[in-house]
Amino acid sequence: MIPTGQDSLSTRSTLTAGSRTYAYYSIAKAADHLGDVSRLPFSMKVLLENLLRFEDGQTVTRDDLQAMVDWLKERTISREIQYRPARVLMQDFTGVPAVVDLAAMRDAMANLGGDPQKINPLVPVHLVIDHSVMVDEFGNPRAFGRNVELEYARNGERYEFLKWGSQAFDNFQVVPPGTGICHQVNLEHIAQCVWTGEDQSGETVAYPDTLVGTDSHTTMVNGLGVLGWGVGGIEAEAAMLGQPVSMLIPDVVGFRLSGELSEGITATDLVLTVTQMLRQKGVVGRFVEFYGPGLDSMSVADRATIANMAPEYGATCGFFPIDQRTIEYLRLTGRDEDRIALVEAYAKAQGLWRDQSTPEPLFTDTLQLDMGSIEPSLAGPKRPQDRVLLSEVDDQFNAELEQTYKKHDDPRVAVEGEAFDFGNGDVAIAAITSCTNTSNPSVLIGAGLVARKAREKGLETKPWVKTSLAPGSQVVTDYLNESGLSEDLNALGFDLVGYGCTTCIGNSGPLPEPISKAINDNDLVAVSVLSGNRNFEGRVSPDCRANFLASPPLVVAYALKGTVRSDLVNEPIGTDRNGEPVYLKDIWPTNDEIRTLIDAHVHSDMFRRRYADVYAGDERWRKIEVTGGETYGWPADSTYIQNPPYFAGMTMHAVPPEDITRARALAVFGDSITTDHISPAGAIKPDSPAGRYLLERNVPRGEFNSYGARRGNHEVMMRGTFANIRIRNRMLDNVEGGFTRYAPTGEVMPIYDAAMLYKQDNRPLVILAGKEYGTGSSRDWAAKGTVLLGVRAVIAESFERIHRSNLVGMGVLPLQFRDGENAESLGLDGSEKFTITGVPGLQPRQDVEVTARRQDKSEFTFTARCRIDTYNELEYFRSGGILHYVLRRLAAQ
Repeated sequence: MIPTGQDSLSTRSTLTAGSRTYAYYSIAKAADHLGDVSRLPFSMKVLLENLLRFEDGQTVTRDDLQAMVDWLKERTISREIQYRPARVLMQDFTGVPAVVDLAAMRDAMANLGGDPQKINPLVPVHLVIDHSVMVDEFGNPRAFGRNVELEYARNGERYEFLKWGSQAFDNFQVVPPGTGICHQVNLEHIAQCVWTGEDQSGETVAYPDTLVGTDSHTTMVNGLGVLGWGVGGIEAEAAMLGQPVSMLIPDVVGFRLSGELSEGITATDLVLTVTQMLRQKGVVGRFVEFYGPGLDSMSVADRATIANMAPEYGATCGFFPIDQRTIEYLRLTGRDEDRIALVEAYAKAQGLWRDQSTPEPLFTDTLQLDMGSIEPSLAGPKRPQDRVLLSEVDDQFNAELEQTYKKHDDPRVAVEGEAFDFGNGDVAIAAITSCTNTSNPSVLIGAGLVARKAREKGLETKPWVKTSLAPGSQVVTDYLNESGLSEDLNALGFDLVGYGCTTCIGNSGPLPEPISKAINDNDLVAVSVLSGNRNFEGRVSPDCRANFLASPPLVVAYALKGTVRSDLVNEPIGTDRNGEPVYLKDIWPTNDEIRTLIDAHVHSDMFRRRYADVYAGDERWRKIEVTGGETYGWPADSTYIQNPPYFAGMTMHAVPPEDITRARALAVFGDSITTDHISPAGAIKPDSPAGRYLLERNVPRGEFNSYGARRGNHEVMMRGTFANIRIRNRMLDNVEGGFTRYAPTGEVMPIYDAAMLYKQDNRPLVILAGKEYGTGSSRDWAAKGTVLLGVRAVIAESFERIHRSNLVGMGVLPLQFRDGENAESLGLDGSEKFTITGVPGLQPRQDVEVTARRQDKSEFTFTARCRIDTYNELEYFRSGGILHYVLRRLAAQ
């Protein structure tokens, strides 16, 4: 239901689109009272409409509306607003713990004497199961069927639980496994550009389609003119339950695009360039909005590729306004004609339509790019913003080999039982994967054409390369099949392995044993090349220490080349049947060749057919039997789903937070600690605390699955916190992995084990870190695991947006060193005891005094900034977390 609100400005209007009439809240009428908004960025107009619709004099006031317009004066303003997205998007890795929390909240509500049915989504929620399929089988026609079979065998408990959730909760729909990646399903089917709903009077109201998602790449749908971004699962749960998203009115950076991509340049080259530019600019916590004449010729698929990687360039979102290209895409993907008519009419009525006559918006800051200047690129080997020209990849890797990996020799190792050698820089994984690139026909068709031309010349994939194709949508298979390109890709080993994230999130599956053994026995720096958006250390595969992001056509090319230590541009990629050298340019398709196949083989019937019954699932899904009613019957022996301890002993009145006294440092980290470092999603090592937990419960090693798949079990996840195989705790010298020094004895042990010993002594803990702490995926377990280990505060040089919010949402205090200061400059090594005072009376963004007591008992005090940014966040913190806050409010109603 859409509340009518007070509508103090009398902005409610009507419009007719197709054969229907809709109510809407007019931005033009609001401007009559508030001031001219014609040059307000499109993304800000969406926020303004949201405030208009929910104005109630309390959570949204006339002053909030005026502040949105006054933003134009300085193009920045410091004001907190309450934003209510139209819907929530989830995937299963983050969705399972979110549904676990909702089920636990129903139990807690009953314990508080309330009605469990109050715990129910109030807005539409779509959960797409896409994170669980792993690449166990590959390079043959059986791969897809075998991987799906293994997926269901491993994840039966989780899938039964999610199916229960789809029946137990209102407004909650689950897209079954094997359908596609959530962001692609969102782009192709769920998103509507303009959403509709009935208000309290029964009238149909039209309003912008907006969302938050429990995956950081929710931003992909910004390419369709839909405002959305990633939040932690705990924030999403609050939004589901009717709580607004508390946010500061953002700065908006305008990114002007001109020109067109040159011959042979891909959308991946474009997005890697944009990512590098925006990271260098610094856009964390800001909106980025794309504008300029370059949009006229840019497809929605290319826009979505750029919007997808907003987390990689650090922005809250990367927004493209609605225009004629949007309408063309809606029609291509089989949207209802009445909806398409509404989108165009509504966008034009609200000033949300972009064309050549639209005045350019005003921005906080701007930068620009002539797309004709872009060169072929990859990014790596550790961060997505580290772009490297294709012609320089070999030089860059060789330099990295010496500087980072301290390797000066180049051993070639005979692989046991195989007729080839393997060495540093050789490509062990070549994966066409992820939401970023497998959503775009231009690069998928391009990859197929590279395979076709290579096949015609007799080239073959190198035998040591693990190849895979995991599209984001079943429609990809349709157009690859219809164009005949599937046969060419299959011939090079790029057989379909599943419809899901796979390698991009670490579900790359094991390498063949001889290759894995050669890598690990000889400490080789093996490489993965993937068409994904993340290449953080320890993410893709435990066997691949260097990881490069590339376009799908380049993934195929590197599978043929087999190494990154040779110039792919100027040296032969192989030899043809006559022994003549074949260069990359010989197998690279032209733009016209790609466009011809897209025009002939990508059409709306494919989308209509694939999404006609998207929630039904295959036979395996339909056979899953569900037990339980409005509350869940927690299986005591499950190693996948457990009732979390967050609400144990909870009462109706929150206990105010106390000062943090004589806390120990659990770890001291450097810069760019990602949520993959904090809460791994990949393999569980048998000798890790999580592995020991599973072995003690008689789970065979072959059935460990991944951390991501076990996010519904807090016992596994807290043991996996800070357990990444590549994380480095500066309290230890030259030690990789999740270890720390237990201060009372000086013993080196796993971080989890030390945390439990500190907990026995009621000793609070802190984390010290550098810049960009918590970059990467919107992984709520990075915050949940932190609090369950007993960490009360994280003191860092800077925080990434989502993780900072998640820490607050779990009751952990984020503190930021003053500019120019860090643990090293202050002489902090983690052996100190820390006291943080003034916690009960904290205010947003105030300075906080931290006293460090050294081992020689001397003390010194430094100042840090409280990164609780809004008063809403402060209320969450004082309540012990956002879920506790919501639960108490609902129970009191």
